Formats: sequence, C-alpha cells, structure tokens
Amino acid sequence: MLRKGKNVEFRSIDHEMPKETTVRSRKRKADVAIYLQDPDEVAEMIKKKQCGTPVCWNPELLFTSPCRRIPAPDNEVDQPVALNTTGFSARYTFKNIFVTPTRSSPLPVLCWASRDDVWINLLRKDETYSRDIHIMAKHPHLQPKMRAILLDWLIEVCEVYKLHRETFYLAQDYFDRFMATQTNVFKSTLQLIGISSLFIAAKMEEIYPPKVHQFAYVTDGACTEDDILCMELIIMKELKWRLSPLTSVSWLNIYMQIAYLKESEEVLIPQYPQTTFVQIAELLDLCVLDVKSLEFCYGVLAASALFHFSSLELVEKVSALKWLDVEACVRWMVPFAMSIREVGSSALRPFKGIPADDMHNIQTHAAYLDWMAKACSYPQVDVDRSQSSPIPSGVLTPPPSSEKPEGTVS
Repeated sequence: MLRKGKNVEFRSIDHEMPKETTVRSRKRKADVAIYLQDPDEVAEMIKKKQCGTPVCWNPELLFTSPCRRIPAPDNEVDQPVALNTTGFSARYTFKNIFVTPTRSSPLPVLCWASRDDVWINLLRKDETYSRDIHIMAKHPHLQPKMRAILLDWLIEVCEVYKLHRETFYLAQDYFDRFMATQTNVFKSTLQLIGISSLFIAAKMEEIYPPKVHQFAYVTDGACTEDDILCMELIIMKELKWRLSPLTSVSWLNIYMQIAYLKESEEVLIPQYPQTTFVQIAELLDLCVLDVKSLEFCYGVLAASALFHFSSLELVEKVSALKWLDVEACVRWMVPFAMSIREVGSSALRPFKGIPADDMHNIQTHAAYLDWMAKACSYPQVDVDRSQSSPIPSGVLTPPPSSEKPEGTVS
C-alpha cells in the first residue's frame, strides 16, 4: 500500500509538469520581449501590471483605502518632509549615542574604529560579568584552600596541554560564576566542575582544543567523558551562555600594549617584552588563587599587578584609573608581590611547536601554593612597612620617550 501511495503521488506531480513548463515559457517570452524592446509585448505587459482601486472599497466612508497605489520612481513628486517634534523625545530614546565613558580612554587613535567606542565596550564587559564575593558562604562544605588547590591543578593541566593563559582565566571565570549560582556543593564535585570549565574555555579560546577524553585522562578516572559532557551543559545553562568575559590577563595585555606602543597603526600587534609580561602574569596567577580576588574587577586586578612592577604614573596613563581606584587591591597584593620577589620570577619557557612570538601567552605552572603559603606567613609589620611606600620598586622599564610617538606613556 505504501508503494502504491508513492506512485499516486508521483503521478500527480507528473500531471502538473506541463503547467510549470507553460509558465516558464511565458516568462522567457516576456524577458525576450523586454530585451528586444518589442512595443506590442511591452505595452501588453505594462497593461497587465497596472492595478486599480478595488471596487469593494467605498471612498465615501471615512476609512483609508487598504490598497494604495505606490507611485513609480518616474512619477513620484518630491515633497518636503516635516518632522513633528511634538512628543518625539518622550516616545523615542537613543542609547549609545554620544556616551561619555566613565574613564577617559587611554587608547590611541584607531584607524579601524572609534577609540571611545572600543573603550566603552571594554568597560561595559568588565561591569557585565560580575562575580559574587560571598561565594564560599554558599558552600559550607568547602574551604577557600580547596578552590586554590583546584585552580593550581588547572594551571598545571594548561601547561601539560600547552593551553593559553586566556584559556585558564576563562575557566577560572566560569568556575567562580557557576559556583555563585549553586549551593552546598561537595568537595567530590569540585574537580568535575573545574575540568568541565576548562573544557569549555579550551573550545572558546584554542584553535585546536584537546579532546574530551584527554581532559578525562588527567583526572585519573575521577571524571568520565560523559560526566564532563553533562557538566559542560549544566555550566553553560547556569551561566546563560555568557562565555566571553574580558579577563584580567586580557586587561594586562591591553595595558602592556599601550605602555609599549610605538605606532598607532600597530596597536593590535604586541610590542612589549615577553619576559616582563610573564613576570606580571605570574603575580596575577598567584593572586587569583586567593578567593579575596573576587572582590576586585578584572581591570583593577591587572592594573594593580602592573603597579607592583612599574609606577603609579604609568598605571594611571594606561588604565585611566586613579590611586583611589586601585589602592585597596594594591595593598592586598603586597604579600603576594613580596613572596614572588623573594623567590624570583620565572623565566620565559620555550614550548615545542609554539611560535616564538606566542610563548609568553602559554600558561605555565609554578609553585604557587608554596608562594601563597609564604605570603600568608609574612608578619603584619613587614606588610605594613611595604604598604607605607605608595610606589614599590619594580622591573618594568618602558621604552625611552625618543622611541615613542606623542601621546604615549613615558
């Protein structure tokens, strides 16, 4: 019976084929007539296309005709158009027009966009992706040290698979924002949430992200591939698919580009020393392990880390932040900066298969937990003495003013 139904359907289609052929032949005839400018054919086509007013419409009624003739371009008359401004501002509101940024843009003049628009978008992202500073209060079974251990392990995974720094910071953002949406998460679930966050971040940032089985492998059997895939969907739903924050390492990259800018046309090409970037990024890596870092926005975190390796003047010029904006974060970072200065910053590490100009962007692992314990062991007197000096001595040395155009930092 099914086969018979198909045959019937085919017959009906075959029966209608001549109609389609007839319509196509008429269309081709009309096209040819227009092309050859046949007067009779053209007059006949124009006559067919003319449409009159429907007979069913009575003009004596006070209703507007539903079918109004639209004048052709040849017959339309230019008439002055007057804008009725009565109540116009009350009915319509314009957004993002002549918006003054809360912080003046330190960006140079861009040839591909307005520097104010770009800066406003950066600031808006920093405000949109907010984090909960009371995240640990929602999970009485967890301790801040557990979060530090998990993030330290994620850094190590990133180094094993040669993932970028941005990938780790995206994973850290996903983890913290997801934990803010949950309550009473147990210790046994932390590793699954962490590795799933890194799995999502790798697919967002990396060109060739590791496969899901590779992420399951590093958990040593604690998380299966199905577990990671299920948790991936749960995390993205809880985050409402908002997966593109401007992380603190991205802000650091922007600040460094402005600090070492030589030509405005090359603003998208990093011109800063890779070793200096790695040293400041290590301070950021150490600070994000502390749960107190959630109290500061990403732009302030990056500016405060840069402050400990440069000067207040440089930070103000590249970030448009004042001392009052970064003071709390800078003072909180003091013990972490002291621990790094005591052990010394790591050198730039080469990675096989990674281009030389991209090595500083690969996330590297260090003894962050030991450095964190050392920072907590400093006597309060030493910390207060370090905080008394508003501008600590650093290692960042911007290029001489003779090598930079006007308008850049000195």
